[in-house]
Amino acid sequence: MSGAMSLAGAGTLFRKEVMRFWKVAFQTVAAPVLTAVMYLLIFGHVLANRVEVFPGVGYTSFLIPGLVMMSVLQNAFANSSSSLIQSKITGNVVFLLVTPLSHWAWFTAYVGAAIVRGLVVGGAVMLITVWFAPLQLAEPLWVLIFAALGAGMLGTMGLIAGLWAEKFDQLAAFSNFIILPMTMLSGVFYSVKSLPPVWQAASHLNPFFYMIDGFRRGFFGVSDASPWLSLAVVGLSFVVVAGVALRLLVTGYKLRS
Repeated sequence: MSGAMSLAGAGTLFRKEVMRFWKVAFQTVAAPVLTAVMYLLIFGHVLANRVEVFPGVGYTSFLIPGLVMMSVLQNAFANSSSSLIQSKITGNVVFLLVTPLSHWAWFTAYVGAAIVRGLVVGGAVMLITVWFAPLQLAEPLWVLIFAALGAGMLGTMGLIAGLWAEKFDQLAAFSNFIILPMTMLSGVFYSVKSLPPVWQAASHLNPFFYMIDGFRRGFFGVSDASPWLSLAVVGLSFVVVAGVALRLLVTGYKLRS
């Protein structure tokens, strides 16, 4: 019975989290899409005829998957982190603490809703930007795998950040000094093979690089790293951050104190 109650509660919390961002879709979906389009217009216009990363692939076409995945990652993180910190600051989290929800229910609801928002924004970016340059789906399974794994990992990181932060300034610091640099230095706008050897080595320590590279592999059939290596790195990274998040939820870190 308790398992059924927890499952029902997880479903209810998941729907609440999805509706939370969907009711303000102009801010949570339309605004990130506009940002991605602006990146495409500026970088694509400046570098379209000057850079060819992969043979036969124009720079604008190369850029689109990176922007889509960047939008997925950033919005998945924003959804879980902003929801939790708002609940903590306003005191609404107490209504969740008095329910019989298990730590798995919390994790599933928050991360699941983050995945939904990330994929919705990424899909919207794809639908709009694909009009600017031709794209193909050479290996579509990689697109689905890395989009889902990437959104799940960043949704989990957002959950950790929301648990850790006690005010919006701390959450902004987590985003600005960890998430944003790792995203921008992951190969969204360039191939890491164009970097000096030292920075290539540094890029290969960044799990975000493998998310972007594996996702891009699904479109062009070529990548800077093996997609299986990327899958292993991203999968292991997700397991690690999920373990951390679940441990924090079990102990009630900064929730019950």
